[in-house]
Amino acid sequence: MDSLDIGGLRIAYRREGHGPPIVFLHGFFGDHRVWRPQRELADEYTLVAWDAPGCGGSSVPPPTFSMDDYADTLAAFIEALGLDHPNLVGNSFGATLALTLAIRHPSVPRSLVPADGYAGWSGSFPPEVVAQRLSQSLPDLELPLERVVAKWVPGFVTDAAPASVTGELASIIADFDPDGMRVMIRALAEADLREGLSTLAAPTLLVWGEQDVRSPLTVADDLHSRIAGSQLVVIPGVGHLSHFEAPDRFNAEVRSFLSVH
Repeated sequence: MDSLDIGGLRIAYRREGHGPPIVFLHGFFGDHRVWRPQRELADEYTLVAWDAPGCGGSSVPPPTFSMDDYADTLAAFIEALGLDHPNLVGNSFGATLALTLAIRHPSVPRSLVPADGYAGWSGSFPPEVVAQRLSQSLPDLELPLERVVAKWVPGFVTDAAPASVTGELASIIADFDPDGMRVMIRALAEADLREGLSTLAAPTLLVWGEQDVRSPLTVADDLHSRIAGSQLVVIPGVGHLSHFEAPDRFNAEVRSFLSVH
């Protein structure tokens, strides 16, 4: 792992491979390790997987950090690494982050692959659902680690996921920082990207798990309708972390999409 200082925050990341750059952006309770199944793409791409502020080896941001602040930090991170128009691949919170960056810094991304994400919770759900999600998520941060793992793993992957997948995911979740997660949850809850989605110019591939219970297919359809020229691929039989549960199919879709963009 390497790290950079971006705006007073330490940002940790893993870099490998050669070729056009891909920046990977994880979601809740994650860090760069959730992209381990995508490391095979290093045979033809430069892969950079960051630890978002407050996750993994990165510093916890201020409590008021918004989705715009995460996006601006990401843009500065990309510039500091000298990545020329990277492709952005994000899951869940990371998908919303990729879209936010593309709205705020349209010249940065070459393409976007948001997977199982949102237009922000406030952009994808009515206010009562956002309030419910906050009331269900924030108290979890105070629970013993084993209870956090037991609650969140089933929301991320399906019951059919192999034990090797759920075990690896559990070990990643167990390393989360409650203070960092609290900021991420509030930032995603408050975000509403609906107005900005129509301005996106970067080629966009939406990838969704058919059985995603956290960001159902209705959210995918809404994003698809709002992002001009976007493509939508639904991976059957998998959940919210489609890249982790069905990496072969996910990686094949990414390779196919990037080969023409």
